[in-house]
Amino acid sequence: MKIKAYLKPSCGWSNGVRAILRKHGLEFEDIDIINNRENYAEMVKKSGQPLSPCVEIDGVMLADISGEEVENYLLSNDLVKPTAEAVNVPTNAGCSDEEHAKMATKTVRFF
Repeated sequence: MKIKAYLKPSCGWSNGVRAILRKHGLEFEDIDIINNRENYAEMVKKSGQPLSPCVEIDGVMLADISGEEVENYLLSNDLVKPTAEAVNVPTNAGCSDEEHAKMATKTVRFF
């Protein structure tokens, strides 16, 4: 299975997607859309919209998706089997107030 995950380096939604992919032991390309303009442009072109995370699984683009939704897609299409393994971050939530405060001290480029 080929997985390209268009993610922000630090984001609740992006971290939830990473957690689900790791939970199922899936290899994936973690594509930084914040620090690389070309990556962001590729995501927008492929997904047809500007919101992240976006995950491409074997050519199927899942746009503006949470980790929980990625897991539902994988399970519904028999790409993975259910597992009771826990994840250490929320899989369907944005950043916490603490994470937003931490990011406010960094320069973030929006395109």
